[in-house]
Amino acid sequence: MPRLPVSTLLCCSFLCANIAVDAQTLNMKEAISTAIANYGTIKAKTNYVSASKETVTQSKREYLPNFSLSAQNAYGTVNGQTGPFAPIGLGLNASSSGPTLPSQSWNAAFGALYLSNVNWEFFTFGRIKERIKVSKQQLHRDENDLSQEIFQHEIRVSAAYLNLLAAQRIAKSQQRNLERAIVFKDNAVVRAKNGLIAGVDSALAIAQVSSARMLLTNAIDLQQEQANKLGVLLGVTATDFTLDTASINHVPHAILLKDTSSNLSQHPTLKYFRSRVDVSNEQTNYYKRLMYPTFTFSGVLQGRGSGFDPNYATNQNAFTHSYSDGINPTRGNYLFAVGVVWNLSSILKTTPQVRAQRYTTYGLENEYNLADQQLHSQLALSETKIQNAMANYMEAPEQVKAAAQAYLQKSVQYKNGLATLVDLTQALFVLNRAETDRDIAYTNVWQALLIKSAAAGDYNLFINEF
Repeated sequence: MPRLPVSTLLCCSFLCANIAVDAQTLNMKEAISTAIANYGTIKAKTNYVSASKETVTQSKREYLPNFSLSAQNAYGTVNGQTGPFAPIGLGLNASSSGPTLPSQSWNAAFGALYLSNVNWEFFTFGRIKERIKVSKQQLHRDENDLSQEIFQHEIRVSAAYLNLLAAQRIAKSQQRNLERAIVFKDNAVVRAKNGLIAGVDSALAIAQVSSARMLLTNAIDLQQEQANKLGVLLGVTATDFTLDTASINHVPHAILLKDTSSNLSQHPTLKYFRSRVDVSNEQTNYYKRLMYPTFTFSGVLQGRGSGFDPNYATNQNAFTHSYSDGINPTRGNYLFAVGVVWNLSSILKTTPQVRAQRYTTYGLENEYNLADQQLHSQLALSETKIQNAMANYMEAPEQVKAAAQAYLQKSVQYKNGLATLVDLTQALFVLNRAETDRDIAYTNVWQALLIKSAAAGDYNLFINEF
């Protein structure tokens, strides 16, 4: 399962794929559709599915008989010789048929062979059917792999999108913090010039402005870094994005659901792991069929032509060099046969292969069980994250309200000489931290729902809230 980042990062403006254009708002659903259409891994696995479909078609056609046609025109001698021989290596040998003469003859003529052949393994004890089942299970596995890749990519893009929204809020908070620091600095410098406060206060105020500028710069740096990551997930070259901030200004209704059902069999990741087990089981069944014999049907229709006359054995002048006479078929044969072939040694060879495939199946089942345990644990953890996120969400406004009041009081007291610069600086720091915590808390509610959606295997639980 993909691990979700937990907030704070990014913002800015959306550009269409691979070219710079004017900024436009990118909402969550548009980001998901763009990512699915453009991401390289999803494109690759889509092609793998197409390849598996063709493999299924090819496996079905394996049952068709082999039908071949051949024709050959040759020119050569027909000397025969009595004696045994056996083919070696490729078994190359001239197929010349003629009388056994007392001496070598260099008489040569044209000859021809025309052949049609049908060879059909019509009964294989289910071997071909198992091969088809294996290819269908492989197609099912690749389809599930594509589905779980799309699901995981939806989770990744959604997490990155939420991080961008959090960063948008954080950047605004840092900008407000800088503006407050500048106002405070300008006031302090004027008061110091008029001798109303010590000069050191204006120096500290200037330092506070520099600190606020550095915080804003760091936030922008993080935005640029994460914008690049989001661009990679979307499959585009854009590095600036403007996001729909209004979409998460409410608490999602699904966040209140307490369903922690243990039935995760339809989770895209588990379906993929299960399909791997199914492929291995079918592969085992196919290997078992390799131990059985094969029944075949064969049919041959043959025609031959020769420039040698039938009485050539007694009259070595009874032949012609005419090409047309030599290739004209004058003899024909046909043959139909049913046979069985059983390689008994295949039993010894295949048995270890079957056992090896069974062990592979056991290993795949172990991986399935581990993934199932992890998803159940993550689903239970998601409920805790939802509770914690909601608690922070409810508390964040109170923290900001109190921090804003404290800052306002310290600011008034400082202007009237009732508070020190350290007191005011501390209040400014507390207010900035409270606003940052609020920005993170709002996004973390949606992140918690996304974690639950990822664990439950139901992306609609999350996306339907937009």
